[in-house]
Amino acid sequence: MAARIEEADVAIRADDLSISRAGRGAPSERVVDGMSFTVPYAHALTVMGPTGAGKSSLLAVLAGASESGLAVVGGDARVHGIRVRRPRRALRRLTYLTGYLPQSAGAKLASRFTVSELIGHPITSRDKNVNSRGLAVRVAALLDEMQLPLGAAAKYPYELSAGMRQRVAFAQALILEPKLLVADEPFANLDVEVRAAALDAVLRRRDDYGMAILVGTNDRDVVRGLDADVIVMRAGHAIAAGHGTDDLLWTPSGDADHRLVADGRA
Repeated sequence: MAARIEEADVAIRADDLSISRAGRGAPSERVVDGMSFTVPYAHALTVMGPTGAGKSSLLAVLAGASESGLAVVGGDARVHGIRVRRPRRALRRLTYLTGYLPQSAGAKLASRFTVSELIGHPITSRDKNVNSRGLAVRVAALLDEMQLPLGAAAKYPYELSAGMRQRVAFAQALILEPKLLVADEPFANLDVEVRAAALDAVLRRRDDYGMAILVGTNDRDVVRGLDADVIVMRAGHAIAAGHGTDDLLWTPSGDADHRLVADGRA
Protein backbone atom coordinates (compact mmCIF):
# COMPACT_ATOMS: atom_id res chain seq x y z
CA MET A 1 0.00 0.00 0.00
CA ALA A 2 1.37 3.43 -0.88
CA ALA A 3 2.47 5.54 2.04
CA ARG A 4 0.21 8.38 2.99
CA ILE A 5 1.71 11.83 2.48
CA GLU A 6 1.62 13.29 5.96
CA GLU A 7 1.85 16.98 5.10
CA ALA A 8 1.08 17.96 1.54
CA ASP A 9 3.03 21.22 1.77
CA VAL A 10 6.23 19.72 3.19
CA ALA A 11 8.59 17.64 1.07
CA ILE A 12 11.04 17.01 3.92
CA ARG A 13 10.70 17.23 7.67
CA ALA A 14 13.80 16.31 9.70
CA ASP A 15 13.54 16.18 13.49
CA ASP A 16 16.80 15.85 15.44
CA LEU A 17 18.10 13.59 12.66
CA SER A 18 21.38 11.76 13.30
CA ILE A 19 23.16 9.53 10.79
CA SER A 20 26.16 7.24 11.19
CA ARG A 21 28.52 5.78 8.63
CA ALA A 22 30.20 2.44 9.25
CA GLY A 23 33.69 2.12 7.81
CA ARG A 24 35.33 -1.09 6.68
CA GLY A 25 36.85 -2.68 9.74
CA ALA A 26 36.33 0.51 11.72
CA PRO A 27 33.68 1.56 14.24
CA SER A 28 30.75 3.57 12.96
CA GLU A 29 31.11 7.34 13.01
CA ARG A 30 28.30 9.82 13.49
CA VAL A 31 28.39 12.03 10.41
CA VAL A 32 25.14 13.98 10.95
CA ASP A 33 24.14 14.94 14.48
CA GLY A 34 20.79 16.38 15.53
CA MET A 35 19.67 18.12 12.33
CA SER A 36 16.16 19.65 12.27
CA PHE A 37 14.66 21.49 9.29
CA THR A 38 11.80 21.45 6.79
CA VAL A 39 11.67 21.88 3.03
CA PRO A 40 8.19 22.79 1.77
CA TYR A 41 7.19 21.98 -1.78
CA ALA A 42 8.10 24.75 -4.26
CA HIS A 43 10.99 25.83 -2.01
CA ALA A 44 14.74 25.31 -2.06
CA LEU A 45 17.23 24.54 0.69
CA THR A 46 20.99 24.51 0.15
CA VAL A 47 23.37 22.78 2.54
CA MET A 48 26.85 24.28 2.75
CA GLY A 49 29.95 23.33 4.70
CA PRO A 50 33.55 22.19 4.37
CA THR A 51 34.60 18.74 3.19
CA GLY A 52 33.62 16.16 5.79
CA ALA A 53 30.78 18.24 7.18
CA GLY A 54 28.22 15.50 6.47
CA LYS A 55 26.40 17.10 3.53
CA SER A 56 26.61 14.13 1.16
CA SER A 57 25.56 11.62 3.82
CA LEU A 58 22.55 13.75 4.73
CA LEU A 59 21.45 14.07 1.12
CA ALA A 60 21.90 10.37 0.37
CA VAL A 61 19.73 9.29 3.30
CA LEU A 62 16.97 11.77 2.47
CA ALA A 63 16.98 10.65 -1.17
CA GLY A 64 16.51 7.02 -0.13
CA ALA A 65 19.82 6.03 -1.71
CA SER A 66 21.12 2.57 -0.86
CA GLU A 67 24.58 3.64 0.28
CA SER A 68 26.41 0.95 2.23
CA GLY A 69 27.22 1.86 5.81
CA LEU A 70 24.80 4.78 6.21
CA ALA A 71 22.13 4.43 8.88
CA VAL A 72 19.74 6.68 10.79
CA VAL A 73 20.72 6.31 14.45
CA GLY A 74 18.73 9.09 16.08
CA GLY A 75 15.72 11.28 15.52
CA ASP A 76 13.74 10.88 12.33
CA ALA A 77 13.00 12.39 8.94
CA ARG A 78 10.05 12.08 6.63
CA VAL A 79 10.25 12.64 2.89
CA HIS A 80 6.83 12.99 1.23
CA GLY A 81 5.50 11.74 4.57
CA ILE A 82 7.58 8.56 4.38
CA ARG A 83 9.98 7.75 7.21
CA VAL A 84 13.54 7.36 5.93
CA ARG A 85 14.57 5.32 8.95
CA ARG A 86 12.63 2.21 7.97
CA PRO A 87 10.82 2.93 4.72
CA ARG A 88 10.41 -0.75 3.80
CA ARG A 89 7.97 -1.06 0.88
CA ALA A 90 7.43 2.72 0.85
CA LEU A 91 11.03 3.18 -0.36
CA ARG A 92 9.84 2.54 -3.91
CA ARG A 93 7.39 5.42 -3.64
CA LEU A 94 9.96 7.69 -1.98
CA THR A 95 12.46 7.15 -4.80
CA TYR A 96 9.74 7.54 -7.43
CA LEU A 97 8.85 10.96 -6.06
CA THR A 98 12.48 12.00 -5.51
CA GLY A 99 15.07 12.65 -8.19
CA TYR A 100 18.60 12.11 -6.89
CA LEU A 101 21.82 13.48 -8.33
CA PRO A 102 24.74 12.26 -6.19
CA GLN A 103 28.12 13.93 -6.14
CA SER A 104 30.09 13.34 -9.37
CA ALA A 105 26.98 11.69 -10.82
CA GLY A 106 28.20 12.03 -14.39
CA ALA A 107 31.36 10.09 -13.63
CA LYS A 108 29.34 7.25 -12.09
CA LEU A 109 27.11 6.51 -15.10
CA ALA A 110 27.11 2.82 -16.09
CA SER A 111 29.34 2.55 -19.15
CA ARG A 112 27.50 -0.40 -20.71
CA PHE A 113 24.31 1.59 -21.37
CA THR A 114 23.62 4.24 -23.99
CA VAL A 115 22.63 7.75 -23.00
CA SER A 116 19.02 7.03 -23.98
CA GLU A 117 18.95 3.90 -21.83
CA LEU A 118 20.51 5.72 -18.88
CA ILE A 119 18.08 8.62 -18.95
CA GLY A 120 15.10 6.29 -19.35
CA HIS A 121 16.23 3.81 -16.69
CA PRO A 122 14.12 5.25 -13.83
CA ILE A 123 11.07 4.50 -16.01
CA THR A 124 12.10 1.20 -17.61
CA SER A 125 13.22 -0.24 -14.26
CA ARG A 126 9.68 0.25 -12.98
CA ASP A 127 7.67 -0.54 -16.11
CA LYS A 128 8.94 -3.21 -18.49
CA ASN A 129 6.03 -2.53 -20.87
CA VAL A 130 6.64 1.19 -21.26
CA ASN A 131 5.77 2.70 -24.63
CA SER A 132 9.17 2.96 -26.30
CA ARG A 133 8.12 5.74 -28.66
CA GLY A 134 6.71 7.85 -25.85
CA LEU A 135 9.85 7.29 -23.80
CA ALA A 136 12.04 8.31 -26.74
CA VAL A 137 10.11 11.57 -26.98
CA ARG A 138 10.63 12.27 -23.28
CA VAL A 139 14.35 11.50 -23.55
CA ALA A 140 14.69 13.76 -26.60
CA ALA A 141 12.94 16.61 -24.76
CA LEU A 142 15.37 16.30 -21.84
CA LEU A 143 18.37 16.17 -24.16
CA ASP A 144 17.19 19.40 -25.72
CA GLU A 145 16.55 20.98 -22.32
CA MET A 146 20.05 20.08 -21.19
CA GLN A 147 21.52 21.41 -24.45
CA LEU A 148 22.73 17.99 -25.56
CA PRO A 149 22.55 17.03 -29.26
CA LEU A 150 19.89 14.48 -30.17
CA GLY A 151 22.67 12.26 -31.53
CA ALA A 152 23.99 11.84 -28.00
CA ALA A 153 21.10 9.45 -27.27
CA ALA A 154 22.90 6.58 -29.02
CA LYS A 155 26.31 7.27 -27.49
CA TYR A 156 27.92 5.71 -24.42
CA PRO A 157 29.17 7.76 -21.45
CA TYR A 158 32.84 7.21 -22.32
CA GLU A 159 32.19 8.97 -25.65
CA LEU A 160 31.09 12.16 -23.89
CA SER A 161 32.89 14.96 -22.10
CA ALA A 162 32.64 15.30 -18.31
CA GLY A 163 30.17 18.16 -18.68
CA MET A 164 27.97 16.18 -21.06
CA ARG A 165 27.94 13.19 -18.71
CA GLN A 166 26.84 15.44 -15.87
CA ARG A 167 23.95 16.70 -17.99
CA VAL A 168 22.94 13.11 -18.77
CA ALA A 169 22.83 12.40 -15.03
CA PHE A 170 20.79 15.57 -14.55
CA ALA A 171 18.29 14.42 -17.18
CA GLN A 172 18.06 11.00 -15.53
CA ALA A 173 17.21 12.64 -12.19
CA LEU A 174 14.42 14.68 -13.77
CA ILE A 175 12.75 12.17 -16.10
CA LEU A 176 10.12 11.08 -13.58
CA GLU A 177 9.11 14.72 -13.00
CA PRO A 178 9.95 14.34 -9.29
CA LYS A 179 8.26 16.24 -6.50
CA LEU A 180 11.67 16.65 -4.86
CA LEU A 181 15.13 16.99 -6.36
CA VAL A 182 18.06 16.08 -4.10
CA ALA A 183 21.33 17.07 -5.74
CA ASP A 184 24.93 17.10 -4.51
CA GLU A 185 27.04 19.72 -6.34
CA PRO A 186 24.79 19.33 -9.41
CA PHE A 187 26.40 22.06 -11.50
CA ALA A 188 29.94 20.70 -11.31
CA ASN A 189 31.75 20.43 -14.67
CA LEU A 190 29.18 22.66 -16.40
CA ASP A 191 30.22 25.79 -18.27
CA VAL A 192 28.34 29.04 -17.75
CA GLU A 193 25.81 28.67 -20.58
CA VAL A 194 24.93 25.06 -19.82
CA ARG A 195 24.84 25.75 -16.09
CA ALA A 196 22.19 28.41 -16.74
CA ALA A 197 20.11 25.94 -18.78
CA ALA A 198 20.30 23.31 -16.03
CA LEU A 199 19.34 25.86 -13.39
CA ASP A 200 16.40 26.99 -15.54
CA ALA A 201 15.25 23.36 -15.82
CA VAL A 202 15.18 23.08 -12.04
CA LEU A 203 13.42 26.42 -11.51
CA ARG A 204 10.85 25.63 -14.19
CA ARG A 205 9.79 22.49 -12.34
CA ARG A 206 9.67 24.36 -9.05
CA ASP A 207 7.41 27.02 -10.57
CA ASP A 208 5.28 24.73 -12.78
CA TYR A 209 4.35 22.00 -10.31
CA GLY A 210 5.95 22.83 -7.00
CA MET A 211 9.04 20.64 -7.04
CA ALA A 212 11.06 21.03 -3.84
CA ILE A 213 14.85 21.33 -4.07
CA LEU A 214 17.57 20.19 -1.68
CA VAL A 215 21.08 20.94 -2.90
CA GLY A 216 24.48 20.40 -1.37
CA THR A 217 26.75 23.13 -2.71
CA ASN A 218 29.60 25.44 -1.81
CA ASP A 219 28.68 27.96 -4.49
CA ARG A 220 26.99 31.20 -3.47
CA ASP A 221 25.81 31.76 -7.05
CA VAL A 222 23.76 28.55 -6.81
CA VAL A 223 22.21 29.75 -3.56
CA ARG A 224 21.25 33.05 -5.20
CA GLY A 225 20.00 31.38 -8.37
CA LEU A 226 17.70 29.10 -6.40
CA ASP A 227 16.62 31.87 -3.98
CA ALA A 228 17.30 29.25 -1.34
CA ASP A 229 17.29 28.90 2.39
CA VAL A 230 20.70 27.85 3.75
CA ILE A 231 22.03 25.53 6.42
CA VAL A 232 25.77 25.56 7.07
CA MET A 233 27.20 22.34 8.50
CA ARG A 234 30.46 21.52 10.20
CA ALA A 235 31.40 18.09 11.60
CA GLY A 236 27.82 16.87 11.31
CA HIS A 237 26.24 19.82 13.11
CA ALA A 238 24.25 22.78 11.82
CA ILE A 239 26.20 25.90 12.76
CA ALA A 240 24.24 28.53 10.80
CA ALA A 241 20.88 28.93 9.06
CA GLY A 242 18.95 31.59 7.21
CA HIS A 243 17.80 32.72 3.78
CA GLY A 244 20.66 33.26 1.36
CA THR A 245 24.24 33.67 2.55
CA ASP A 246 24.16 37.33 3.56
CA ASP A 247 21.93 37.14 6.64
CA LEU A 248 22.71 33.87 8.38
CA LEU A 249 22.12 33.27 12.07
CA TRP A 250 25.22 31.58 13.49
CA THR A 251 25.70 29.46 16.58
CA PRO A 252 28.47 30.66 18.92
CA SER A 253 30.66 27.74 17.80
CA GLY A 254 30.30 28.79 14.17
CA ASP A 255 31.76 32.27 14.47
CA ALA A 256 35.09 31.24 12.97
CA ASP A 257 33.36 29.90 9.86
CA HIS A 258 31.82 33.18 8.67
CA ARG A 259 34.68 33.77 6.26
CA LEU A 260 34.12 30.41 4.56
CA VAL A 261 30.65 31.40 3.40
CA ALA A 262 31.76 34.95 2.65
CA ASP A 263 34.54 33.65 0.42
CA GLY A 264 32.29 31.06 -1.22
CA ARG A 265 34.41 28.14 0.04
CA ALA A 266 32.04 26.76 2.70
